[in-house]
Amino acid sequence: MAPAEKTNTNSVTEIRRHASIEISSAAVKPVLSDHGGGGATVVEAAAPPPLAGTKTQTSNNHMDEKLRGARSGQTSTAMGEHRDSQYIGINEGPSPRPNNHGKKISVLPLVFLIFYEVSGGPFGVEDTVRAAGPLLALAGFLIFPLIWSVPEALITAEMGTMFPENGGYVVWVSSALGPFWGFQQGWMKWLSGVIDNALYPVLFLDYLKSGIPALGGGWPRVAAVLALTIVLTYMNYRGLTIVGWGAVLLGIFSILPFVVMGFISIPKLRPERWLVANVHKVDWNLYLNTLFWNLNYWDSISTLAGEVENPKKTLPKALFYALILVVVGYFFPLLTGTGAIPLNRELWTDGYFADVAKVLGGAWLSWWVRGAAAMSNMGMFVAEMSSDSFQLLGMAERGMIPEFFARRSRYGTPLVGILFSASGIVLLSWLSFQEIVAAENFLYCFGMILEFIAFVRLRFVAPHAARPYKIPVGPFGAVAMCVPPAILIGVVLAFSSVKVMIVSLVAVMVGVVLHPCLRQSEKRRWLRFSISENLPDIHHTSVRDNDTLVR
Repeated sequence: MAPAEKTNTNSVTEIRRHASIEISSAAVKPVLSDHGGGGATVVEAAAPPPLAGTKTQTSNNHMDEKLRGARSGQTSTAMGEHRDSQYIGINEGPSPRPNNHGKKISVLPLVFLIFYEVSGGPFGVEDTVRAAGPLLALAGFLIFPLIWSVPEALITAEMGTMFPENGGYVVWVSSALGPFWGFQQGWMKWLSGVIDNALYPVLFLDYLKSGIPALGGGWPRVAAVLALTIVLTYMNYRGLTIVGWGAVLLGIFSILPFVVMGFISIPKLRPERWLVANVHKVDWNLYLNTLFWNLNYWDSISTLAGEVENPKKTLPKALFYALILVVVGYFFPLLTGTGAIPLNRELWTDGYFADVAKVLGGAWLSWWVRGAAAMSNMGMFVAEMSSDSFQLLGMAERGMIPEFFARRSRYGTPLVGILFSASGIVLLSWLSFQEIVAAENFLYCFGMILEFIAFVRLRFVAPHAARPYKIPVGPFGAVAMCVPPAILIGVVLAFSSVKVMIVSLVAVMVGVVLHPCLRQSEKRRWLRFSISENLPDIHHTSVRDNDTLVR
């Protein structure tokens, strides 16, 4: 975002930063009034909802809009009203920005970006068979998506179209719970994303070290991790369109060997092998953590909503297609592997699908699976880094973190956000696989709790706000929908080790301390903060308790 397009006045920033991010309801228009509460602004006097495309404002707001329109060439559209089944507002056009920072993402690249944010293929699901046997492994990848993935994807579709900007879930939580909790959400989700991304260069080398033993440790491995991180970071720097279509090609390459393996296995399938289960010999910790790790992060795509072509239609559609692709991409390779060869649970660990492929098709198919696994890790890396870096850009555009995070490269990518994310990945890549997964799951669970609270709260306090895609349930239905995944979060947290719990809580406390430090640096003008005018005009007003989204 060019500096000329931003509001840089510190006093204005201070007012807007600490004010509520609020949504106008159907039959309420804002009226400024002093009720003796220290000049507090309240909402009163109901009025008929304005027609689509019109604005009802005070003269000051009207003048402000005219000035902004003259400067930027586009005025923001307020979140609108609900009339019958039509939802009006949040910039009904395809993009909330007047300037096009590179080409927008269409449906197909977005589907594969979501695929790599969540899955990347069946690599890593083998531990479910080892932990619980074929029957529970297969059942888990059918039932768990209904409990966790479907609710998370639906919430992402509703909230992502309600707030189609790069802040994603940070803006959702800020709107419902205030800027402090919005910042905590951004800190925890960014940190969990960077921790998650530290896995992929390591896993990529793990798949190659059987052919290149030098990559198993020492300085060659360190150099390879750095080189791989630099190359993949450069892909993100060159543009999200390149990343998106790169994800499509990598996804096709990663999925095809399992399609081939499925056809080859048909004559060898024994359905009775799928029914093997022993509930007395189940490692529930390994089983649940493996399912959770392989089926979360649906909300990560929300931080790219500002880069999506017509996000109000594209985002829900892409989430639906990606959900099918992810579930099918897990279930059928497990069906093939457990049904076509005799069961030995101890062998089912990371990388075992390559051995299954060798038994069924020979060495050529095994190497194809290994190559697909390595490419899958590359796809997950670039997708996760895109999400993390654009999240920082979105937070900067909302004035939550310093302005320099909003700087874009000439390719439209968040330059500073990419560099920060890459630095975090390099620093964390020395951790073990188990430590990384446990730590990221713990932080991710905290962030999801805030998202569920924000989703439910906005349903109660702003039931008529514009929601281009709306889950067909009422406020209490929204509560009921969040109960099963919330219980699952409690179970995952309960299985965390004391070491992981302590480290994760320390990370949370860093965010708690960091927020007031940033506010102090803003107040003393040590760092520059600004709020972009090219975002949807979500009203910033303090109102009475019953009318505000933030108290």
